[in-house]
Formats: sequence, C-alpha cells, structure tokens
Amino acid sequence: MAKQQDTKKLFENLSGAGKSIGVLTSGGDAQGMNAAVRAVVRMGIYVGAKVYFIHEGYQGMVDGGDNIEEASWESVSSMLQVGGTVIGSARCKEFRSHEGRLKAAHQLILRGITNLCVIGGDGSLTGANLFREEWSGLLEELVRQGLIDEEAAQNNSELHIVGMVGSIDNDFCGTDMTIGTDSALHRIIEVVDAIMTTAQSHQRTFVLEVMGRHCGYLALVSALACGADWVLIPEMPPEDGWEEHMCQKLSENRADKKRLNIIIVAEGAIDCHNKPITTNHIKELVVSCLGFDTRVTILGHVQRGGTPSAFDRILASRMGVEAVLALLEASDSTPACVVSLCGNQAVRLPLMECVQMTQDVQKSMDEKNFEEAVRLRGRSFENNLNTYKLLSYHKADSELPNSSFNVAVLNVGAPAAGMNAAVRSAVRVGIKEGHKMFAVNDGFEGFYKGQIKEIKWGDVAGWTGQGGSILGTKRTLPAKHLDKIAEQIRIHNINALLVIGGFEAILGVIELSATREKYNEFCVPMVMVPATVNNNVPGTDLSIGADTSLNAIVETCDRIKQSASGTKRRVFIIETMGGYCGYLASVGGLAAGADTVYIYEEPFNIRDLQSNVEHLTEKMKTGIQRGLVLRNENSNENFTTDFIYQLYSEEGKGVFDCRKNVLGHMQQGGAPSPFDRNFGTKIAAKAIQWISRKLKESYKDGKVFANTEDTACLLGMRRRTMAFQPVVQLKDETDFAHRIPKEQWWLKLHPLMKILAKYKTSYDVSDSGQLEPVTRVRPKKAD
Repeated sequence: MAKQQDTKKLFENLSGAGKSIGVLTSGGDAQGMNAAVRAVVRMGIYVGAKVYFIHEGYQGMVDGGDNIEEASWESVSSMLQVGGTVIGSARCKEFRSHEGRLKAAHQLILRGITNLCVIGGDGSLTGANLFREEWSGLLEELVRQGLIDEEAAQNNSELHIVGMVGSIDNDFCGTDMTIGTDSALHRIIEVVDAIMTTAQSHQRTFVLEVMGRHCGYLALVSALACGADWVLIPEMPPEDGWEEHMCQKLSENRADKKRLNIIIVAEGAIDCHNKPITTNHIKELVVSCLGFDTRVTILGHVQRGGTPSAFDRILASRMGVEAVLALLEASDSTPACVVSLCGNQAVRLPLMECVQMTQDVQKSMDEKNFEEAVRLRGRSFENNLNTYKLLSYHKADSELPNSSFNVAVLNVGAPAAGMNAAVRSAVRVGIKEGHKMFAVNDGFEGFYKGQIKEIKWGDVAGWTGQGGSILGTKRTLPAKHLDKIAEQIRIHNINALLVIGGFEAILGVIELSATREKYNEFCVPMVMVPATVNNNVPGTDLSIGADTSLNAIVETCDRIKQSASGTKRRVFIIETMGGYCGYLASVGGLAAGADTVYIYEEPFNIRDLQSNVEHLTEKMKTGIQRGLVLRNENSNENFTTDFIYQLYSEEGKGVFDCRKNVLGHMQQGGAPSPFDRNFGTKIAAKAIQWISRKLKESYKDGKVFANTEDTACLLGMRRRTMAFQPVVQLKDETDFAHRIPKEQWWLKLHPLMKILAKYKTSYDVSDSGQLEPVTRVRPKKAD
C-alpha cells in the first residue's frame, strides 16, 4: 500500500500545467512515428500541458505560421495504424545555419514552447541538442533585435529536449530497436517468403538488396528470419576469397537437394578493402561460377511503407509516454536524453553519448576495425551476428567435435508460430556442438509411444518460416507415463531434453524433475523454452508466438474498424484468446487503439461496464465514429462476450450500434512474424549451448548424472536479460489454478492503454526510465 501511495504522489508531482510541448518528426519517415506522435499528444494533454504539432520537421519550425498547430485529443484519432508520418517530415538546410535556428527559436517563443520531443535519426537529434545548447544565446539575440522582450526571454529561459529514434535501419547506438525497424522487417520477410515459393519452383537463386547504407541490421536479421544461405553487411566484410566460399556453400546446399538459394545484401555492403559489393556483381558471380538461374530483387522504399507492426505501435506508444515524463522531470542541469529500449525495459540515455557512439561505429568501420564496430552496435546486434555465424555453415562430420551425447527436442502444448524456427536452430546448433539430435513427435504423448528419430542438418531446411509445429504437439503431461518415457530414454540413450512449449511444457519439466529420485533416467539436463500465444509462462516476459498473435489481432482490428468507415457510429466487441492471461487483450488493445479492455487480472462489475458505455457515448458525441472493445476469453464467467455485446447494444441505442467478433484460432495460425522467428532462433541456440555446458559438468564415470535444481531450468527474458531459472523456484511465482504468473510485467502497460483512451487513472511511474550512462565497454560473457 505504501508503494502505491508513493507512486501516486510521484505521478501527481509530474503536472504539465502551464507547459507547452512541441512534437516533430524529422529526417526519413518510419512506420510507428504516428503512434509516437499520438502518445506524446495524448499523454501531454492528460498531464495538463499544451501540445503542438510542428509540421514538416525543422522546416516547419523555421517557417512557423500554420506549420505549428495546437493538437487536440481528437486530432490524433485514427492515426495509430497509418504508416509514415502524418505531420510530415522534411530535411531542412536552413536549420543547420545559425540564422535558421534563430528563426526557429522565435517561432517557439511566440507560442511559449520550451519542451521539444524530436522523433528522427541521429542527425535530427544532434541538431536538436545543438539548438538547446545555443538557446540562451538565441534568446539574447532575439531580445537585442527587438523581436521578443526581456520578460518573454525569462519565462522561456530553458529549452528541454527528449529524443525518440525513428529509423528503419536500427542504426542508432544505445537502443535495441528503433521505431520502424520491426515493420521494415515485416515488409522484407513478406517479400522473401513470396520469392521463396517461385524460387523453389524454378530452382533459382535470388539476390535481395535491403536498406542499410551504414548498418546491416535489416539484412542480418532478415537472413536469420528466413534462413538465407549468405548475407553481406557493412559490419562484417567478407575476407579475400569470399566469392569462392560463397559459391561452394551454394553448390553444397543444392547437392543436399535444396531447390533454391537466397542471398541477402545490405545496400552498404563492402569487402575487406572497403569496396562496395553490388547485387549485380553477386549475380554475375553465381551465373559464371555455378551456372545457376539467378535473379536480383531490390526492395527499396517498400521497406519504409505500409502499416506499422504491433511491436512498433507498442514500442512507439511506450516511448511517447516515457518522453513526456522525461520532459516533465527535466531541469536545466539535465542533459538532453533519448528514450531507448534495452531488452524489454524503457531507459533514458544521454543523447549526445549515443550520437557519439553511433559516429564511432562509422569511424571504426572506416579504420577497418570491424570487431569494434560490431561491439559498439550493441548487445542485440552482436547476439544476432553470433547466432547467424553459429547457424550459417554446416561443417563436415569429420570437422565436428565428437561429444557422444544424444539430445532430444520436443514441442509440448498448443502450437505457436516460431516453434519451427526454434527447433531448426536447436538441431543445427546441437549438431555443430557435436551432439546427435533426436526429434520427438507429438510431445510427451509421442515420447512414451516411442515416436523418436534422429534429425539431421538438412531435415530442418526451410522450417524457419513455417507456422504451427512440424514435429507435432500435444497437451499430454508425462506424469501418467513416467515408466514408458524412462524406457524410451534408455532405449535411445537420451542425455538431455529441450522442451519447447507453453504452460504444459513447464508443468511437464516440473513433473519430470520431481521424480528424479525414483527415475535415474530423468537425471539429465532439461531446459524449457517458452512458446505460447498466451504469453502466460512464469519466468519470462515474452514467449515465442505471442508477437505473431498480436499482429493477427491488430491487423484484424484494423480491418474491422475500417469496415465501419463512412457508416454510422459503431462499436466493435472483439474476443481474444489467452485463457486467464490478459496479455493478448491488453497489449493488443494498446496496439490497436482500443477504448476498453476487459481482462481477468483486473476484476470488473456491472457499474464498470455501465461507466465504459457512458464513456464511449461521450466520445462518440465529439465526432469519433468507431469504438473498439477487447475482451479476454476468460475475463469473467458471467460477463461474457454476448452479454457485453447486448449491454452495449441496448445502452448505446440512438448513439451507436454494435458488432461482435470472436477471433478464435486465427490468432494461432499463419507464418511467424520476424520477431518470433528471430526470438525463437536465438533463444533455442542459447538453450543448446547451456545444455552443452551442463552435459560436460555432469558427465562422470562414463555417464551423465544431473539431479540438482539448476539442471532443470526455464530460459526466459527478464527485463533486460535472458536468464536460466530452475523450474522448482518458479513454482512459487505461479498461479497454477489459472495458469498464469502471479506477477506480470505487462499489467503496468494496462493503465497506459486507458490513458490513451481518455480514462482518468493512476499510472505507475516507479518503473519509468531513469537517465543512465551509456555502456561502451562490456566484459565478454563465457557463453
């Protein structure tokens, strides 16, 4: 209770009354910028500040006039799902000059704007910081010229700057992801998936060029997400003789009966002599050396277009709110900051330190110090590169270490998009580690029935982009079949288990580890990787499959809302999956711009329902045409989707009509999103490396014996890190009756959805980002 009171007090201290905030987008556009603008406007108005659109970036700030316009709550409605930036963006040479910045300062003073939220790349943010440094001098100059008086100069003596990075290239140091990157990956993977079908038909090689003049993030992650044969990025130039190595690998893949080859090239790709590598050069190389039918596709500005993904909408909304909080807390002594994402947590970093590090990357690349360039890119980039290296090349059996260990992989529970990417990664990393990999079909049910077979490197080719579970998966738990499972472990000499799945998977690992005293067969290293659309597994913030499901929900909500375009006022009641976990409904509601979300974790009664109807009615009277209500399937046993639909229909008569939609299993289907492919690939690789270490530690007297708590773990993302946690310790964190964790991080985002839907609520700022130094040098981890 004390913590809640302190939190509430802190939030009340962050009043924006009397403050004016200007928001602008600058430089290249990126999907999700509109979501960030919407969040800044609504959070700013919520805390009592005036918020102004600055149209056309810095050019609009210099020109003033109608380019600087006060924003209202309704002015950002229907903006969330729109790509690009609706307030415009332009590159402004005039702002680079002192005279241009003087004009811009004058335009801001005329409106009392002393807080700027700048959404753009490193150039835009550097310009904003210079503007802030010159602010007092610019005011003195304006006073001398008689354009403002002394009182205006004193009242506007401090300029506060907060940046958000909007760039599809993900080339800004200090943040794991920039706004727009995930959406650009969606565009790339959509194209690659489509190209792979035609390439397979004709046994063709495709060379794809993606954006990334100075940064290879898009090329690297899309190569991971589609299982490309070769990737070329500026940060990892190939050594002399790379042409021969590449052709050899393409030829070997064809010899393994693979009917297509995919080569992904960043537009800024170079060789070790800093000479550009072009797509046409690669095409000529493949045709002349191998004679393969080869095509080139340059994606270009397709990557910038389209609607933002669910990830980018959520990221931008979180960053926008965090930016307003940072502006309210800023003082004259606070350096300009940039709001960043580290793991799953919002952080604030000194803007110029991040800019300097970003510039140091290019400097390192110019000096051919590519290892330093990769390190400066940050943890996320480095992890992606290391994982790609692990999976990229299949050594001959004679080159592999001989560990003599057998590792079994199985999927348990309901299917989740990204499971196949995780299995592929586990199999290939396991083979590279020298293990013999076994696939178990149909989960624990297939395990006790003996549906176990060895799986080779080539068997998992093309699995990355496949939805569902190719191995098959069942909800069967092992407790009733322990004797038979132990027998199968003996027959196949299984030395370790990798279990990929949802709540049933963690229950299964708990049951197996609990019987180690009785069954020596279960005294082997076991690790569980979370994969469920419900995202209800304890010990992890995110699960494989949840992002794909969120995108399905958001895309459907966009279409449903659009179906009412031009009709009378209408409210849609949407039911989502999740069991008792409200993650999909709550976070999906934030991404789709829902007006109300009903979840089990936040109990509600008939008075709350009535209040929600009245709230929607008031919004409809202000001119808003569409309303969106999401309900988690088990949020309340009495207030069903039908009940809520009938209540809204009755109470909204004369103001709006209602429609309902149960999304059902479409949330579980479809090709996995780039995030789920990448997450599944990396987390499974890390799990196999952990298994290798535990096998070495527990191998004594010619056999594996592992019966300690730390040899039966769940690998999950916790805030900023990936952590292995003993499943026994997670029992205390779990509500087994409702199959959810007792504490769920995303519940802190639920009030954010309410604020952006114009509800008065308390918002917990105790977990908001605090200004931190940029970590430039990190000790290398053993793993």
